[in-house]
Amino acid sequence: MKVEIFTLCDAATVDAAGKLNILGSFDRLNATTTPVIHPQCALAIKLRFQRVEEGQKRIRITFIDQDGVTVMPNVDATVDVRIAGNEPSGAVSVVLNIQQLKLPRLDEEYSIDLAVDDRHEASAPLFVRRP
Repeated sequence: MKVEIFTLCDAATVDAAGKLNILGSFDRLNATTTPVIHPQCALAIKLRFQRVEEGQKRIRITFIDQDGVTVMPNVDATVDVRIAGNEPSGAVSVVLNIQQLKLPRLDEEYSIDLAVDDRHEASAPLFVRRP
């Protein structure tokens, strides 16, 4: 399995054909007061699996601060990996829409982490700084 895309963005969708659409990828928020409330964003994920990896996969997303404290509830999902025809690999796209993201501190590096089948696969930072 390979993580092709793992990014926080303004918005993301997956169309009926499986195409992942991403708008405004970012890793920094500027704020002057706490808590920082970000009204809406999305986490866009594209995973590539080899034919031998077909089947159900468990995905877990965690969002933590520098001390390892959870910022929002963990998100658990399953995806069914099926590879069409004679293709050697296939991709699965997932979008997690986040409403009213509440970040308790400024001058902090938060971490969004991805695990697939209980194995850590990727992390993306979110820096919250004063302008």
